[in-house]
Amino acid sequence: MGSLDANPMSFSAFPDDKAAFEPLNPQDVRAYLHKAVDFISDYYTNVESMPVLPNVKPGYLQDELSASPPTYSAPFDVTMKELRTSVVPGMTHWASPNFFAFFPSTNSAAAIAGDLIASAMNTVGFTWQASPAATEMEVLALDWLAQLLRLPTTFMNRTSTGRGTGGGVILGTTSEAMLVTLVAARDAALRRSGSVGVSHIPRLAVYAADQTHSTFFKACRLAGFDPANIRSIPTGPETNYGLDPAKLLEVMQADADAGLVPTYVCATVGTTSSNAVDPVGAIADVAAMFNAWVHVDAAYAGSACICPEFRHHIDGVERVDSISMSPHKWLLTCLDCTCLYVRDAHRLSDSLETNPEYLKNDATDSGEVTDLKDMQVGVGRRFRGLKLWMVMRTYGTTKLQEHIRSDVTMAKMFEDFVRADSRFEVVVPRNFALVCFRIKPTGAMTEEDADNANRVLMDNLNKTGKAYLAHTVIGDKFVLRFAVGSSLQEERHVRSAWDLVKKTASSIMD
Repeated sequence: MGSLDANPMSFSAFPDDKAAFEPLNPQDVRAYLHKAVDFISDYYTNVESMPVLPNVKPGYLQDELSASPPTYSAPFDVTMKELRTSVVPGMTHWASPNFFAFFPSTNSAAAIAGDLIASAMNTVGFTWQASPAATEMEVLALDWLAQLLRLPTTFMNRTSTGRGTGGGVILGTTSEAMLVTLVAARDAALRRSGSVGVSHIPRLAVYAADQTHSTFFKACRLAGFDPANIRSIPTGPETNYGLDPAKLLEVMQADADAGLVPTYVCATVGTTSSNAVDPVGAIADVAAMFNAWVHVDAAYAGSACICPEFRHHIDGVERVDSISMSPHKWLLTCLDCTCLYVRDAHRLSDSLETNPEYLKNDATDSGEVTDLKDMQVGVGRRFRGLKLWMVMRTYGTTKLQEHIRSDVTMAKMFEDFVRADSRFEVVVPRNFALVCFRIKPTGAMTEEDADNANRVLMDNLNKTGKAYLAHTVIGDKFVLRFAVGSSLQEERHVRSAWDLVKKTASSIMD
């Protein structure tokens, strides 16, 4: 790091600066991509030996690569050398098999290839006509995934009898899925309440458990809901931190009695903190009493529902209005890829449709096609459907289910390790492939002492570079989260991580 080769300003003009500029010269495309593919292959071969967390300080890269852009061109080999010497050492390696923080960000050869090809084609598929295959591929991939999840046909774009009333769209993140469905629910509630324009927005109320991802509350504000009417309903160990339908009913009824309009309920399958599961069917039944929209956030755990033994977690989905899940978390499809399904696509497009003259065309006017621009915030969009289709087409259902089950098995093994060590406790029952654990207070150790011990344990673990864990707070307790699922993880990595946990704990407790 910091060599002459790492400074683009140190190069003078090269002879090819006088030649015609051809950024897509076929020979360069082939040469550059071969080098890039070699880099990627070498990266996956070596990432296990790299520290998971980097040892860099804010601003380091500007010092490494100069704060000003180069005036003249340089050989692509120089760019790749700077990538290796300056960028890679500053990366947190989410691809590392020693990465156990947050939720996994899975990937696969098929997904990388699909993303590369989509980037090369660089299509902007805002309407069907702008790129028929891009729209058709997204529709097909979503319908395939819907079948793997055994979603009702009401959520599919195409059914055996033709075009369905529902549909899907691939977005960047769960945040976007929440935002667009909040907007659709808001508009429906305004119409229902007889609002003139948006005058009744201050009367609309939305609901979620206190374990719901923070992005929900952010999306509510962006959609214009009064923060005073955003209900965060407390959860506790009696429901394993899932939303209690009885409490939901109580809060919604109190709001209705006070003249508010219950508008939207967000249920989560696999919360970020503890992987809690809200009871989808019971929540849908409560919401139906008030004609409120129900959205299911299954960003992480939705992938597990392709396995029959986990499908019951979304039982009742036929009674909700929308559901989203993110294959970029646990279904081997690289960022970004969040799949949103709605039971009535028109409720979404009615709120998000744009129809400028320059986008009008016969295919759209026919009503036989889906213009995906009308199911998202923006207009332009990437060809995301290709990588998702390539993952399902290449690996098939059986291999994808095997991938999920393997991760769950390794997480159960880690859970068993924790339960067998009297110094530790599993804080909440394990769902899927996340184990929430901590050093438990023993003897004269107070809860505060235990929290401090767990903070030190996590910090010391992460400083080794041999593992990376994150934390959360559950029931006022500082808890370590051990999330299995990185695409390169094997049983030996989980065993090594547990050995490191034990050794590190002994060093701070003895």
